[in-house]
Amino acid sequence: MKREIIVTNDGSTTIRIPDWDENYHSTHGAIQEAKHVFIKNGLDLFQNHKSISILEIGFGTGLNAFITFLETWNKKTVNYVGVEAYPVSIEEIEQLNYVSELGVFEYQNIFGIMHSSEWEIEQNIAKDFTLTKRKQFFQDIGDKEKFDLIYFDAFGFQLQPELWSETIFKKMYKALLPNGVLVTYACRTPIKKAMLSAGFSVEKLPGAPGKREMLRGTKSI
Repeated sequence: MKREIIVTNDGSTTIRIPDWDENYHSTHGAIQEAKHVFIKNGLDLFQNHKSISILEIGFGTGLNAFITFLETWNKKTVNYVGVEAYPVSIEEIEQLNYVSELGVFEYQNIFGIMHSSEWEIEQNIAKDFTLTKRKQFFQDIGDKEKFDLIYFDAFGFQLQPELWSETIFKKMYKALLPNGVLVTYACRTPIKKAMLSAGFSVEKLPGAPGKREMLRGTKSI
């Protein structure tokens, strides 16, 4: 299936799938969406934690993992697990401009290592940051009480509604530790209902630029 690199409104790149009319990140701004949804409304809740375990649903371009590294470097220990059924190619990764747009040329090697590291093996990407990339369908996830935070960054509901079902969110609920948090860019009534049915306490929050709202779920037990 054809994929192409496009520039979003904040100057950062993303991958577009023309046949699906779908993008890996918001066309309003890939970097600003990642920072708003996953950092501001997710990671920042754990500022006082010395360590954190994160599961990303849809590793994709590695943008969320890279920004998480930048935000936590020399601040806390991170165990990061990224699940991706269809990995992005190295040729595509080389066309992404996240390092330059973020102005962090000194960490170019970190972004590269995130993508060149082997799948299914825990890798020490840097001091206090481990990454495990799992080539896996979301419905096959079976983790139990392992993660503090889930970045739910699957393709949109209109394209793959099965990824936003009660069944999937029950798996996410089980994967979280008590008081764990799931954040996602999406905010549709069927998604909120599925999260509630799975056991989450759910709140609507202001969305990233260009989007009105987003959702955050908490495993409140």
